Amino acid sequence: MEFFHTLAHLHVMTGRDPFSQSGLFERAVRRILRPLVRALIAQGVTAPALYRIVKQTYVEVAAEDLGAEATDSRINVMTGVHRRDVKDFRARDASENTETQRKVSILLTVVGRWMSDPAYMDAGAPQALPRFATDGTSFEALVQSISRDIRPRTVLDELTRQGIAVLEDDHVRLLLEGLVGSADTDQKLHLFAQNLGDHMQAAVDNLLSADPQFLERAVFYNHLDPTSVDDIEAETRRIGQDALRAINTRAAQHQARDHDTPAATQRFRFGVFFYREDDGPGAKGRSEDEDR
Repeated sequence: MEFFHTLAHLHVMTGRDPFSQSGLFERAVRRILRPLVRALIAQGVTAPALYRIVKQTYVEVAAEDLGAEATDSRINVMTGVHRRDVKDFRARDASENTETQRKVSILLTVVGRWMSDPAYMDAGAPQALPRFATDGTSFEALVQSISRDIRPRTVLDELTRQGIAVLEDDHVRLLLEGLVGSADTDQKLHLFAQNLGDHMQAAVDNLLSADPQFLERAVFYNHLDPTSVDDIEAETRRIGQDALRAINTRAAQHQARDHDTPAATQRFRFGVFFYREDDGPGAKGRSEDEDR
């Protein structure tokens, strides 16, 4: 019954025949869920725990869509989640771990400014900064220009622990190769959620819009030798890193200009990704009903 109610609701909202779309959409959802389920299993999240997360998310999204008209009854009708669960989920604090979010934000802002502000760069690359200095150009000054609520030593310890920076002869050097990954699980999970969440949001908005608005494109080839993919991957890393640095520099310039203006209410996220695998039976991203 809930399945048919959902299809009917889709028909009213989109004007499309739900039965002609449901099979394609189900296959799309299965394809999206496969890598997510791998992560869930690796993190020890069982299927019943996922069902609870899904129900809670249904309630949150429905409440946002309904706005001031969001009653427990209307959310129940829209989502199929039992009214008792709706009431329970709405009473909970659904906020993120703000301390983790704050820590990650400061670290990323420090690195971003280091890579874009001419005061901290030399010949287009982030320069090694004296840990302390009297002329204002130092690692301590860099951190304090972003936040005075956290000690520069704390930021330095975290960056060196994660292999993003190194302290040499009382100078702090940024390790660009360390930016590819992080040794910190909390930070990896935060970026996993933010990057994948925004990518998914752009894709969903494009799917539901008659006139897609967001950049969301990819290039796909198969039947390639591993050495060929090695060559392509190296080139994508070079191009991607150049693109990220260019956008980081431009965004930092705009932010410095826009920061105190009333219209400065928007954010953006730009990213790149590359994925490769053996394109045969048992491939991690392949479902049994998927044609290739």
